[in-house]
Amino acid sequence: MSETRIPRRTVLQATASAAAALALPSLARAQGAPVRIGYTMSRTGPWTGGAQTSQEPGYLLWAEQVNAAGGLNVKGSKRPIELVSSDDRSDMETVVRTYEKLMGSDKVDLVLPPWGSGANFAVAPIANRFGYPFLAPTALSRRLIEMKLPYFFLMLQQPKPMCEALVDLLKASGAKTMAVLYTDELFGLENYAALKVALQGSGISLLEEKSFPTGAKDLSPVLRSIKDKNPDAFVGFTYPPDTILASRQSKEIGFNPKFFYTSVGTAFPLYRNVMQAGTEGVLGMGSWNSKSGAGAKAFFDAHVKKFGAQKEPDRWASGATWAALEILTAAVAKVGLDRKAIRDFVAGNEHDTILGKIRFAGSENVGTPGTVGQWQKGEFEVVWPKARATAPLLPVKPNWV
Repeated sequence: MSETRIPRRTVLQATASAAAALALPSLARAQGAPVRIGYTMSRTGPWTGGAQTSQEPGYLLWAEQVNAAGGLNVKGSKRPIELVSSDDRSDMETVVRTYEKLMGSDKVDLVLPPWGSGANFAVAPIANRFGYPFLAPTALSRRLIEMKLPYFFLMLQQPKPMCEALVDLLKASGAKTMAVLYTDELFGLENYAALKVALQGSGISLLEEKSFPTGAKDLSPVLRSIKDKNPDAFVGFTYPPDTILASRQSKEIGFNPKFFYTSVGTAFPLYRNVMQAGTEGVLGMGSWNSKSGAGAKAFFDAHVKKFGAQKEPDRWASGATWAALEILTAAVAKVGLDRKAIRDFVAGNEHDTILGKIRFAGSENVGTPGTVGQWQKGEFEVVWPKARATAPLLPVKPNWV
């Protein structure tokens, strides 16, 4: 995957606005001061693929668009955005230390979340302690909801609705048997637990369930074992490297069930680029594409224009990133930079976004239903629920190509 090189400290500021501010009296200069927004993001290390596909490009595009339009509307006053960011090197200690500095000593006006469930799990209590609203687009964990942190909001659909949607689709499509492979960490464990609950009363039998360690290099033995049981559906709760590994090795051993579902990374353009025509019929986590509405198409087109066709937004968390920024933009326009007021605005209102209407119950997004996507002719289509579908389900996965 091509990668845009970003300086360690990224500062995006409208030059014209800044120059004009220098000519104004001190009060006007204060009103026109940049809004300093801090975050850390993986630009090196194992989290880079997800972070640089799903999240940081959205941050950069948002700041560029807002500044090109004269700045962020802060309760009626336009102020340029200054992004204060650094590479966390996919290191949890660096993530925590950086956010403590941004909120504690740097005292930036706002913060944007890091990438991934684990990093958000580590930083969420810190943001809550300092009173910084956190709209997390790449965190998926029931435990984060159960922590009841009033400043923390999860944009993604959580394990329960996502697994219920998957089971509903499989049941409606006649699946009777399933095998599950899941990464042995928070994401995999929570989704596996939610799937077990969703399967109760569905009539779908679980033939095999296996975990694997993070960073596994060979899944072929367990895939061969699953193939021997001939399930109707294979479900992998996987991160991007695992998603590609499981797909490649399934193709190599000729494991091609009627329904093949993998998780994080399935909706990435990288998956299509790596698997090429072999993506056809593969199911995965995803909730939008450019057909999902006018706002979704505008975001998709602007993203491709800025970063190129080889770095399209993914069809899952990229949309959640943009939706989070839409909500934050609306909140600041309404209540200014008072962080408690922003938090109350986010918690107390329904928000129009490219993913549809979003509202929160505690930390959970309860406005967006669980969804399932499927690769069809080079596009990751939303196929479930039918009310959100951008294309009908391909009922049988074609052979790997």
